[in-house]
Amino acid sequence: MTNQTNQTNATDLTATVNAANAANFVSGEIRLASRPVGEPTADNFALVRTDVPEPAEGEIVVRNTWMSVDPYMRGRMDDVPSYIPAFALDAALEGSAVGVVVASRSDAVPVGATVSHFLGWREYAVLDAAAATVVDTDMAPAQAYLGALGTTGLTAYAALTEVAPVRQGDVVFVSAAAGAVGGVAGQLARKLGASKVVGSAGGPEKAKRLVTDFGYDAAIDYRAGSLEEQLAQAAPEGIDVYLDSVGGGHLRAAIGAMRTGGRIALVGAIGDYNATGPAVGPDNLFQAAVKELNLRGMLVSSYFHLFPEWIGRAAGWLADGTLRTEHTVVEGIDRAPAAFLGMMRGANTGKMLVRLDG
Repeated sequence: MTNQTNQTNATDLTATVNAANAANFVSGEIRLASRPVGEPTADNFALVRTDVPEPAEGEIVVRNTWMSVDPYMRGRMDDVPSYIPAFALDAALEGSAVGVVVASRSDAVPVGATVSHFLGWREYAVLDAAAATVVDTDMAPAQAYLGALGTTGLTAYAALTEVAPVRQGDVVFVSAAAGAVGGVAGQLARKLGASKVVGSAGGPEKAKRLVTDFGYDAAIDYRAGSLEEQLAQAAPEGIDVYLDSVGGGHLRAAIGAMRTGGRIALVGAIGDYNATGPAVGPDNLFQAAVKELNLRGMLVSSYFHLFPEWIGRAAGWLADGTLRTEHTVVEGIDRAPAAFLGMMRGANTGKMLVRLDG
């Protein structure tokens, strides 16, 4: 499914909820039932129905309308030290969501406002009003704030302007190019002055759409043969910038193809997230020294200060059609685990979302 979805009418939804008695909300939520070993399965999740508590002073109750599933969530399913706490067993998962405020004890965020926040994986969320951001659904549909106008869009922007900045005339390579970050990154690289943009995706249909729909000059189907050979054919002159969301063989191929002084943004390593043994890393790192490359990791949370700048630019591009986005949509809280598992296997084109108000 694409991003041709209906925008939630906040006024109608609020009226419906108020009529249903605001003191008796029951919320479906997805909890982590067990920690996966290797690739997660449906058995690692549990759907639980729970009463929603009354908001305390300064809190709001949000009827979530859309929630996001993202690759980084796989790491939080393991109880290991990381940059973000692990998900707790037998507790609701967390993640980005947007929804409509249906009860409020905060003057700053009234009933009827559409907000983004971090308590996804549930139909209703109770949170401090300060932890929610009111979003403008006249500027863009609510779900856009989980994709192009959310952290995935910001990731592409920060990666290509701050971490591995694109310069005029650069050749840019993007892995996971048909995903949420990659779908924005290819178009953004062109806007930033790239002379050629090459993307990698899994399967011939995705690879074709990189060129026909997402502005890439050339596409690699990494399942179709040697990544190094395909990259050499797509960019025989070499590459200057690489946005890495995969790790492993993709990072190895990019290092091999880099020109002197190239820049690599290390955004993710989805190819290794389900590994049960040591992750396979590139064996050609010495080339990074010889070519004087810059390999720099990034956490999008370190670039939240760029959100206003990014939204100001991206909202205009969305409005005039020069930034194309796509959503793969799964319906209902009960299917959120399937959406996550599908996203991890590459079932999505663009941003994978779960719609909760259908």
